[in-house]
Formats: sequence, structure tokens, C-alpha cells
Amino acid sequence: MFILPFLLFGLINCGPRTQPAEDFTESQTGLFESETHQAFFNNLASLCGQSFKGDQVYRSHHGESWSHKKMIMYVTVCEEDHIHIPFHVDDDHSRTWMFLAEDGQLRFRHQHLHDDGTHEEGSMYGGYADDKGTPFIQYFPADEYTAGVIEDGGGNLWTVSIDEEFTTFSYRLDRDGEKRFEIVFDLTSPLIE
Repeated sequence: MFILPFLLFGLINCGPRTQPAEDFTESQTGLFESETHQAFFNNLASLCGQSFKGDQVYRSHHGESWSHKKMIMYVTVCEEDHIHIPFHVDDDHSRTWMFLAEDGQLRFRHQHLHDDGTHEEGSMYGGYADDKGTPFIQYFPADEYTAGVIEDGGGNLWTVSIDEEFTTFSYRLDRDGEKRFEIVFDLTSPLIE
């Protein structure tokens, strides 16, 4: 008899977020020199354990369109100092977005692995968050490593955002001030797999 109310409570709490993001910024403290980076990391961590479908909303002429592909982000690993989000494009499961606390800074990296688990050439590119972000949006200019492994990659800027109502998550790439690519994920309908 007592189990049913707990099950109903658990099912009700598995739906989309209805609380403001500020409620979640207190869960972790002290990892980052910037309170804004900490708040963004905490907001991202609040998605842990969920998966979301994405759609390409923009692709420049510089690359192949993914508009016909199935894209899913899995917020699977949420530790005190890192969050890993495997990003699947159709049957390609080689990509993971990594948000890391490194020496008080927020770092964003792209891990690309071969089927055998070894790193693809150029894997781990990305950059450190600058000071222009908010608890809901962060900008990651390319670091020196990225400039060395991606042709013209030194001008890359990744923008990762969660809207304040927690309805969308966006991944965007600009290069040298030109928008190149953007995917938006629907946070209101977590996937059940």
C-alpha cells in the first residue's frame, strides 16, 4: 500500500523541468574561479540521466548537412569535476562532449573515438569558457591545441546554451565570426530508452 504513493511521486518527478534554473545553482560550489561558470555547470548537471533529441537548425555551405540525421545527446556522466555527454548521429557513436573543471576554469572538449576506443586523430579539441557567459550560455573560443589540429580551427567559437525555462539546449559553432553549424535539442521531451 505504501509503495504506490512513492511510485507515483517518482513518475511525476521524471517529467520535464518546471522549476527555475536558479534552484539548481547551489548543488556544487567551489570548482570554478567564476561563479557564472559554476552556475552553468550546475545547470548542465541538472540534466544528468536524461537523453534528448536534436535537430539541425543551421548549416553553412562549408559542411555536409545533418538535417536528415537522427541526433541524440545523452547526459550520462555527471561527476563533481566533469560532465560527459555522448552525442550520437545516426549510428555514429564516436562523439562525446566533455565539460571539465581544470585549474578553476571551465573547459569544453570534443572527444572522438574509433570503434576500438582509441582516440581519432585531432580528438579532444575545444577551448576554455571566456568571461562573457551567463549561468545559461557559455562561449568557448578555440585553444592552442585546437588551432594545431583543425585547419583554420583557431578561429572556432563554440556556444553552448540552455534556455532559462529549460526547454532547449543549443550547440553552435562559429568560425572567424561566421555561423557554421547549430543543433537545438528539445529538453521538454526527454527520451525513454
